[in-house]
Amino acid sequence: MKDIISTLKVLEVIGIREIYLEKREEVSLAKTNTKEESLKKLFDSYRDCTKCALHKSRTQVVFGDGNPNSPIVFVGEAPGEEEDKQGKPFVGRAGQYLNRKIEEVLGLKREDVYITNVCKCRPPENRKPLPQEMGSCFPYLRRELEIVKPKVICCLGSTAVEGILGKKVSVTKVRGKITTYPYDTKIKVLITYHPAFILRNPKADPQFVEDLKKLKSLAGL
Repeated sequence: MKDIISTLKVLEVIGIREIYLEKREEVSLAKTNTKEESLKKLFDSYRDCTKCALHKSRTQVVFGDGNPNSPIVFVGEAPGEEEDKQGKPFVGRAGQYLNRKIEEVLGLKREDVYITNVCKCRPPENRKPLPQEMGSCFPYLRRELEIVKPKVICCLGSTAVEGILGKKVSVTKVRGKITTYPYDTKIKVLITYHPAFILRNPKADPQFVEDLKKLKSLAGL
């Protein structure tokens, strides 16, 4: 305050008796979207997607589900019959198995992790998605992962690996392997079986548990 008074006195001495102050506009910072808000905007943008033929037979687009702040994202193949009906990924028998293992091995509940699929619409008769169908969905999946930004992506089955890494693999040969996500090398990728495979091949359950233990360590849980 003293500095201001001194300055005014100096101005008065040199003949300046009036000064005009420019009004300063208040700058309001735009509110940063939360992950939930960003995901909702993303989902709303492709709720009526018609980029591939799967839109003709689907009941609805099946979005990702769970905690977007989770360090873990599980990525599967595509919605099945129950998922297509309920609009949530992994709610059938394979999903129930996955839920049990998340609790038993990771010590978490389903709602604590984030779960999504490479394809967001159900292929007829639950067939494997075609390359064009996977390609149509990939921009959505990539943006979804950019928003969630997990520590680890767990690929459930060969289609998930193909969608995430862009190459075909035999999961029985590479399960348990750890690599990096091509679009963000800070994110680890763990390859394991799809739960549906384990339901058909129960002897693979111990290997799946072993992989989930690796996942737990990678996620820092």
